[in-house]
Amino acid sequence: MNGGIDFAGMINRMIRAAMLDVQLYEEVEHDETKTQEALMVVLLIALVNGVLSFPLNLFLGRGFLGSTFALVYGVLWTIVGYFLYAYLAYYIGTTLFGGTADFGELRRVLGYAYTPSIVAWFPCVGFIVAAIWTFAAGVIAIRQALDVDTTKAVLTALISVAIIFIIGMVVGSIIGVGGALMAR
Repeated sequence: MNGGIDFAGMINRMIRAAMLDVQLYEEVEHDETKTQEALMVVLLIALVNGVLSFPLNLFLGRGFLGSTFALVYGVLWTIVGYFLYAYLAYYIGTTLFGGTADFGELRRVLGYAYTPSIVAWFPCVGFIVAAIWTFAAGVIAIRQALDVDTTKAVLTALISVAIIFIIGMVVGSIIGVGGALMAR
């Protein structure tokens, strides 16, 4: 397409990413024109999960303001988390495990690896299914981008996700305390 995003192609690539198609991750890794598209995938998934979880938050008694805040925070944290994940995977994978990639390659493959997280909004099991499936996609993406073995990819993903989890807990606690104080 001329300057625009081929949405049909993007959706097809998202399906292939969710199916853990190794060849898709290789293609995206080497195609610099897919960098913005990978960000669009993350943004789309964040918006879908946010919008679909909004009524659930209302039902759970979080109120309109609380549900709106959860939606905005969830979308923003997903995007921040994506960039953190790409950077950490790049740094950890190249520094500790001798991987060969650049930051753009990790951004592209990990953007597509976020695809399975689109099921996170499903009540009860959605988050668990999304976490496991997205982690598996992330391992494949990291392995392909860094050209390392699966063990090094798993370790890179585990360390990266653990750091992001800790950062998320700290930020969430700060924002939660701030929100509680503002409600007084």
